[in-house]
Amino acid sequence: MSTKSDFKENFNYYQINADWNGSRNLHDTEELVDFWQNTSHRIWMNEQTYSFAPHWHTAMEIISPVENYYDAKVNGEEFRLNPGDILIIPPGEVHELTAPEWGKRFIFLMNITLISRLKGFSGIQSILSHPLHITKETFPKIYEDIYQILLQIRNEYFNNNDYAELTIQSLLLNMFVKIGENHNNADELFPNVRLYKQKEYVQKFNQALEYIDSHYMEDVSLEDVADQIGFSKYHFSRLFKQYTGYTFCDYLTFRRIKVAEDYLASPDYSITEVAMQAGFSSISTFNRLFKQQKNCTPSEYRSKNSGSKKRTH
Repeated sequence: MSTKSDFKENFNYYQINADWNGSRNLHDTEELVDFWQNTSHRIWMNEQTYSFAPHWHTAMEIISPVENYYDAKVNGEEFRLNPGDILIIPPGEVHELTAPEWGKRFIFLMNITLISRLKGFSGIQSILSHPLHITKETFPKIYEDIYQILLQIRNEYFNNNDYAELTIQSLLLNMFVKIGENHNNADELFPNVRLYKQKEYVQKFNQALEYIDSHYMEDVSLEDVADQIGFSKYHFSRLFKQYTGYTFCDYLTFRRIKVAEDYLASPDYSITEVAMQAGFSSISTFNRLFKQQKNCTPSEYRSKNSGSKKRTH
């Protein structure tokens, strides 16, 4: 038995996407997203009954079933999505999708590059490094807010309102703020820290993430960052893992790889220059860590993205 979510079908979901025939542009496992008329998003009602093999793209993907369930696997982690559930898949994550014999779901593909460069986004970056399965049970404090934001985004898109692009970007930013605040206010974030200290610690670790954002090109160490916020390296190391879900070294690598992705999209930098700009001390280390995270070499990644740059929309 399946249920329906309360998404109301008041739009012509196909007319606004008339330039898109439902086909996908794949280069090996990368999907080159065809955004709507030079905007930074593409949304559609998906009724397809076939499945999608493992793939990835530079856009953030949001899936919310309307009728029947939908299955997703992101980097080996499996999700059963029921009507009303929301799954946020971060950019660059390998995922596969399995559809039931019938059903409907909304698919949002969003380019968040500009938002990710805003000051303060560092605190959201670590949260969005993993898929987020948002339900009434998993995110009880913000589920309704996130759900309503997605409804507003969809309304702007399918009504083709004036300033829809700006409105959608502002709504996405609001969604990220809600997710960040929910993370920072979680009781289990710093379980052994007294309540009156929790807010101070959140501020300090956001400061630490901003410091990493500003100094990733340098030979930055755990000791350097701990000293910046006035912690011993042992205390900092333990609390940093609690706050971000990463060890310090793993987060620094994750952040540098994200920077490298942007540089690789431009033909103006050699692979060696990209490695240096992203803070890697050697090309061999860069190649090894990049392939571990992206399942392809930097050269292969560049080749795929150069193909997408040549496309016209």
